Amino acid sequence: MEKGDVTILKKKPIYPVSAELRRYLRFYQRDAKLPVSYHDLLYFHESFPVSDKFGNDTLWESPMYPPHEMERLHNGLKKAYAMLKASGNLRIVEHKYIDRIDYCKFGNSNPFRVKIVNRLNDIYDYFYIKKADASRIYGLELEEIFSPNQVNYLVDGETLVEEHIAGIPGDVFAQTRLGHTDYNPIRIAKEFVKFNERCKITLLGDMRAYNFVMQITPDFDDFQFRLRAIDFDQQFYEGNLKVYMPQFFKENRAYVELAMEYLTDKTVLQYQQEEQSSIMYQARSERHRLKELRDVSIKDNISTPENIHQLSSGLAKHYQDSHYNHCKSMTDIIELNIKNVIRQVIS
Repeated sequence: MEKGDVTILKKKPIYPVSAELRRYLRFYQRDAKLPVSYHDLLYFHESFPVSDKFGNDTLWESPMYPPHEMERLHNGLKKAYAMLKASGNLRIVEHKYIDRIDYCKFGNSNPFRVKIVNRLNDIYDYFYIKKADASRIYGLELEEIFSPNQVNYLVDGETLVEEHIAGIPGDVFAQTRLGHTDYNPIRIAKEFVKFNERCKITLLGDMRAYNFVMQITPDFDDFQFRLRAIDFDQQFYEGNLKVYMPQFFKENRAYVELAMEYLTDKTVLQYQQEEQSSIMYQARSERHRLKELRDVSIKDNISTPENIHQLSSGLAKHYQDSHYNHCKSMTDIIELNIKNVIRQVIS
């Protein structure tokens, strides 16, 4: 597995949700009439920084809202949580309260993170209020279709409500647990190789360590690991192929070095083929949904001609396949990626 450094120089624009994409979301029950919007939460004048338990700056801040707005916002957020988790059944929030609202200026989506607590037992959960960016929605949908993970979100106008994805942030895991004596490093390296392959095929970009989490499941004789993306803003926008390959981000160097130490070229190829087989089966089982998403996304203008040309040329060289030079959109590129995966698996 190669390693190297790649950077993203420009901030990606927020792309509006098209009428065709809204119809798709309505059909798959992703749309809703939310009681609170992203813009409602922007009406604050002061905030204070949020630190972690060690006193470090988290890049989040906690807004302070006028007292007369707090009740309305909190009630609206509890209803939104009920819509996200239980199709609007308000009984699940009868004993819950909004403990904190945090805001992040870092990144593209500038999300709000909401902490909701059950007052009966102090069990808490998080969810997010974000700008409804078409790129992110396509990323969430492709994650639902191709990965072994389920995603849960709702869209209303310019607002997106998204479920929290639990796990240890990839950078924190690399710093604190990568050398844990109970963890099999080969299993971790294997998961990174498969994650890298899936990102490349589905064109999910910017998977630096803080944009994915590690989920750990104890098994009867070992621990199982799964890397899950938590940020989908850079879905098929950039033109640099390396943006879609987590191995080329310096923030992921610890995972790359682990793979280089514990895996051979033969086992790397084996794990890549395993991921390709999984993607092929998902593409077949979700073919109707995938076709509908394709028909919507191919009309959507969420990248630039320069990026599309750069990426298609890069993939043509990477795979030694001139068919990529005929791709006119990012959707064409993903479609060709999937067709090639199917050909490789069944050959």
